[in-house]
Amino acid sequence: MSSARHPRHRLEPLLQSPVRFSVMAALASAERLEFRFVRDVVEVSDSALSKQSAALEEAGLVEVEKGYFGKRPRTWLKATGEGRKVFEEHCAGLQAIARGLEMSPSAEPLD
Repeated sequence: MSSARHPRHRLEPLLQSPVRFSVMAALASAERLEFRFVRDVVEVSDSALSKQSAALEEAGLVEVEKGYFGKRPRTWLKATGEGRKVFEEHCAGLQAIARGLEMSPSAEPLD
């Protein structure tokens, strides 16, 4: 048996939620995004995004910033440096699983 671990061990359990994964995917391509924009892209309600972003914030993967744009209150979401690393590792694990396991020289193919 190979000493290499299965790529599923690279997956972040918190990102196995489709909504949290989608939020991190949106944030991975931007410095920060407005809450309403993320809500619309991920296609969830305000309360659902609030709950999921709080879980990501508690884990240190996302920062939630509150402020004003003019006189209107706004909330922005931003992936932390650690959040970006965790998301990249999670995606790499998914890709490795999708490619299939590489067989070791001693493994025999299935018929």
